[in-house]
Amino acid sequence: MALLDRETRITHLALIGNFLPRKCGLATYTTDTFTALKSRYPELTVDVYAMDDHPGRYAYPPAVTASIPQDDRAAYIAAARAIESSGAEAIWVQHEYGIFGGPAGEFILTLLDRTSLPVIVTLHTILEHPNADERRVMEGLLRRSARVIVMAERGREILQRVHGFGGKAVVMIPHGVPERTFADSSLFKPRFGWQGRKVVLTFGLLAPNKGIETMIEAMPAVVAAHPDALYVVLGATHPNLVAHEGEAYRDRLRAQAATLGISDHVRFVDAFVEHEELIDFLQAADIYATPYVNPAQITSGTLSYAVGVGKAVISTPYIHATEILADGHGILVDFGDSAAFAREIIALLDDDEKRHNLSARAYARGQTMVWPRLAEAAMAEIDAMIAAKPHRLAQTPHQMRPLAPDFAAVERMSDATGMLQHSIYSVPDRRHGYCIDDNARALMLTALMPGLAPEMRDKWMTIYASFIQYAWNDGARRFRNFMNFDRTWCEDTGSEDSNGRTLWALGTVVRHGDQRKHVDWACAMFDDTASLALELGSPRAQAFAMLGAAEIMAVHPGHVLARTILERFSAEHLALLAASRRPEWEWFEIVLAYDNARLPEAMIRAGQTLGQADLIETGVATLDWIMTHQTSPEGRFRAVGTESFGRSYQAPLPFDQQPLEAQATVEACAAAFGATGDQRWLDQAQRAYRWFLGANDLDVAVASVQDGGCYDGLTPTGLNRNQGAESILALQLASCAISALSKLAETVAGPNHAAA
Repeated sequence: MALLDRETRITHLALIGNFLPRKCGLATYTTDTFTALKSRYPELTVDVYAMDDHPGRYAYPPAVTASIPQDDRAAYIAAARAIESSGAEAIWVQHEYGIFGGPAGEFILTLLDRTSLPVIVTLHTILEHPNADERRVMEGLLRRSARVIVMAERGREILQRVHGFGGKAVVMIPHGVPERTFADSSLFKPRFGWQGRKVVLTFGLLAPNKGIETMIEAMPAVVAAHPDALYVVLGATHPNLVAHEGEAYRDRLRAQAATLGISDHVRFVDAFVEHEELIDFLQAADIYATPYVNPAQITSGTLSYAVGVGKAVISTPYIHATEILADGHGILVDFGDSAAFAREIIALLDDDEKRHNLSARAYARGQTMVWPRLAEAAMAEIDAMIAAKPHRLAQTPHQMRPLAPDFAAVERMSDATGMLQHSIYSVPDRRHGYCIDDNARALMLTALMPGLAPEMRDKWMTIYASFIQYAWNDGARRFRNFMNFDRTWCEDTGSEDSNGRTLWALGTVVRHGDQRKHVDWACAMFDDTASLALELGSPRAQAFAMLGAAEIMAVHPGHVLARTILERFSAEHLALLAASRRPEWEWFEIVLAYDNARLPEAMIRAGQTLGQADLIETGVATLDWIMTHQTSPEGRFRAVGTESFGRSYQAPLPFDQQPLEAQATVEACAAAFGATGDQRWLDQAQRAYRWFLGANDLDVAVASVQDGGCYDGLTPTGLNRNQGAESILALQLASCAISALSKLAETVAGPNHAAA
């Protein structure tokens, strides 16, 4: 059929693997796979992403969409972006150890984890005894894959036994073979000057694991029985071996043949032959031999090709050979048994009819493995995995009522020292200790959360305040940030952002704290430390300090240092905006990063505090601009993904999306509503808040409603199911903000309008 079958769902596929002219078996396989797909399904778009071990060396054909430098992790991320935006509907990975970068090839996971597409992987090697890295990467690949192709039934058994992976997700599709007419070898021998010779052929990249020594050792007996016998070793030396020792291995084999007195009966063809020429070589042979020494070898493309063209095969009993040659389709001999190879070769050369019958049986099996069959089988599996991809279920805003603030998950992540940073799922991970960033946020939450029992508020506000107090390094005039679980500090000074955020937390307690003891402490701490803000260079750190200063001035309008912070940084941010602005870029920096909405929020709060309308206008305009970049095509809130950070004048990428961005947006929109009374900012705040509840790109709730927890974000393939402190606090602070905003809206427009 010229067109895609009517039942075929996929129209665009990304194919990852080695590709010709790179010289290796996997490159040949991937190229043959591409050719088979395009031949069988001409209207199918197949984008090839070629793994590149020597960037710049290969002149790839137009079929290659892009190459991925093997050891460049950033290139895998760039490829993921390209695939995600290309319109591809699925990814087909050809997996082999040694072609992907990182320990045991883990960089391929970096790519796959940054795409939302279903993945099918063909495993070219399955290890019976993987080391720790190999197991980790393989199991990561298996978890990410909707379908796994093995090329031998034994592969299915190993996956189940070694990795506990099986079921319908694993399918056996034999190695593809070319479509060639069954032909007599004598028709092809003249091309290679083999007339009148009985030819035994071994093909593949030359390496010690191919067992060529065994065959050379067998040849004296074969030559004694058939003086016209010729053993041809076809293939270039493996590039890795050449890099290590040049052609020393080939020279040793030649020396072995010379020592045995059979140099005229052993011929080395040192070349990586193209596809059509390879088939001619195979068809010119009378017998194909695979004397491989590794019993665990699960795939041999050369063996498959030999069977495909109908060669009488004699092989050692490695896994692939035992399956493909079973039931009389070839002959098996023990590993390293030169005498057995000689005996079986002589028997086939003695009996033309026996050899012809064995060849015919092999050819018949090969016809079940031709490339069009592989393409059809793989496409059926790809269609099935696409059909099984969950459909998105739309939810209306009225199904997404805001959550009441809930302290349970915050308390779960806290101890007598403070709030721990990270968790594994919902269980605190003590290995990573604490940080002032999270404890500052937690302190803010205890000041802002409505309905928190007085004894709880007192207890936890004191603990988080104590952490901040202990973090202050008076000698360095900076707050420390990271603390080990044993309460030792990891540094003398924390980041600018952590220092700015701590000042913000102090200002929040001054304005919103309900006990005089905490308010007095926070006020004194701010007065003692806030001059550090005047040395901050990070725009976000400055914004955090501005937000804290605005809180201070709400209580102490004459506070000189707080006013200085607001006036100086608002002027600097106006200058940044002027320097970065382009017609399509209304932003303070030439890049997007995290906590983006804090920059316009700080301008709005500064304008309100200082009575400067121009600052409010700037804050609203830049917030408007960032909101257009935080909106999906369906109109949902889309947090700027972490992969977007640091890309000059580039539109944001969708993943990974983190709760911090939704919280910042809710609070910035609340500031805009408070400054303008414009209903749309109430709507925008609610839209950003609903991201937590499932109105997002993946239609999954990020909030863990039952216990006040929050997952760490959205990846292309689903939830990051860990619940760290930052994420939990983002949800709870956003819930506090949306609750306060709803009450403010009621006073402005009445309860019915506010709830719309």
